Amino acid sequence: MCSGVGPTTDIMSTVESQEGNSGPDEELRGTKRKISLSNCGVCGSQEAKYTCPACLAHSCSLLCVKKHKEDSGCSGIRNKTAFLTLSHFDEMALLSDYRFLEDTGRFADGATRDDLVRTPRTTCKAKRLAANARKMNITLRFLPITFTKSKENSTFFLKNGKLFMWHLKLIFPQSSTEFSQRRVSDKQTLEQILTTYIHPTESDPVTRQKLKMYVHTPFDHVKVFMKAEGRKANSVRYHELDIHKSLRDNLSYKTLIEYPVLHVVLRDQWKDYPLKGPAEPASAHSSFSTKNEGVDQKMKVVTQVSSSLQEACTHEATNIWTGTSETSPETEPPKEKKAKRETGEEEPEEGEIVDSSDEGEEKESADENTSC
Repeated sequence: MCSGVGPTTDIMSTVESQEGNSGPDEELRGTKRKISLSNCGVCGSQEAKYTCPACLAHSCSLLCVKKHKEDSGCSGIRNKTAFLTLSHFDEMALLSDYRFLEDTGRFADGATRDDLVRTPRTTCKAKRLAANARKMNITLRFLPITFTKSKENSTFFLKNGKLFMWHLKLIFPQSSTEFSQRRVSDKQTLEQILTTYIHPTESDPVTRQKLKMYVHTPFDHVKVFMKAEGRKANSVRYHELDIHKSLRDNLSYKTLIEYPVLHVVLRDQWKDYPLKGPAEPASAHSSFSTKNEGVDQKMKVVTQVSSSLQEACTHEATNIWTGTSETSPETEPPKEKKAKRETGEEEPEEGEIVDSSDEGEEKESADENTSC
């Protein structure tokens, strides 16, 4: 009897142990069976095998996965910051959050090690160039050294000759061509600079072929413009440069960013380059209210013309109508112009951006030796 009971109990215990061990496997099989019962969300003809981590869409093959991403624009990447209720929060969700914080810390540490972030905004060479340009009444500004225009700039200053060797860019809009020239002396006139490009005989043959429209145009029908910096994007203005003057005289009392960029324009497109000038009245009402006062002032000016004509002839560059020297906004020194704005005598031109960085230029020029 005892021998008969023993094998039966062993069989029962073995079956129970197998049933207990097969519990997780049965649950996994149930999950797979649940996925396989649903059809593919793309083709709809096959049973689903895969689930998208981002949108939980079901698919059956690699082709359906790619088609799902193309049609819906899904990235297929799980959203690590999606809201998760506390009842569904498990060990896998905790591990996912921990790895997400690790990735964030690694990314922040890598940004501090990047060479582009650690590079200085300006160099000692740029400060010296700006100081020497300031002595010639030229406001020279620089971009961060990671910018392309800053990398292209090859301008340097000769202490012995006290002149700039500019990196110059010439743009010919009618021919859709631009040239960059290095080591251009600021003592050269614009006419000498343009001779190597648009002169009928002295220019380079290859360049002459590209600028055929400029070569066959009289030199009197060519003007050179330079963009006025420090203005709003919807209020672009240009400086008209004198071809017969030197590059230094043309750049005097103007603002440059890195190096001069000159636009060589033919007569047909002069109207597309509005010149920088005094601001127009703010409204018609204000101009109408001051109309009567202007008539009285004109009468006073006419009576003073005869007495001021003799004085105007003895002084050079004096306006014969007002008896004062002519100083346009273009030729007025920046310091005097800034002082007038601070006292309220002169308002900034319409569309012009008042840069507060000018206040620290004097301090930078005084401390440039110690900083370098």
